[in-house]
Amino acid sequence: MSDRPFIEHSFQAFLREGRLMGARSRATGKVYIPPRPIDPETHSSDMEWVELSGQGTLAAFTAVFIGPAAMVEAGYDRKNPYMSGIVQLAEGPMISAQILGLDAAHPDLSFIGAPLTATFLQRGEGDTGRTYLAFQTS
Repeated sequence: MSDRPFIEHSFQAFLREGRLMGARSRATGKVYIPPRPIDPETHSSDMEWVELSGQGTLAAFTAVFIGPAAMVEAGYDRKNPYMSGIVQLAEGPMISAQILGLDAAHPDLSFIGAPLTATFLQRGEGDTGRTYLAFQTS
C-alpha cells in the first residue's frame, strides 16, 4: 500500500492526507497505531500499512481545563475546556485523541462507550500548520 517507513513522520503525513493508518503485522494480523516497525510479539519486521475505518468507541476520557500552549492557542481555557480521550478502534487498537461533540464543561460517565468517528483538524498555517487526529461523536 505504501513504501513509507513505519515512523511518526509517515503517520503525520497520512493524517495530512486525511487518512488514519496503522501498521499491521503480517505474522499475527495485529494492528498497531501509532505505527511501529517491529511486531512486539514476534519481533518480526514484516509489517504493512493498513487504512483504518476511523470508527471506534470512547474507552476513557478527561476534561482539560488548563491545557498546553497549543490548545490555549486553539481557543481552549478554563471557560472553554476540551476533552481528551482513549478511543477503542473497530480494528482493535486504542489511541488517544481530542474528543469532539461531548460537553467537556459537564463530563459524565455516560460518555463511556459513545460511538466515535475520526476527523482531522487543521491548526496553524503554512509551514507551522499541522493536522491533528480527533474523534467526533457519531
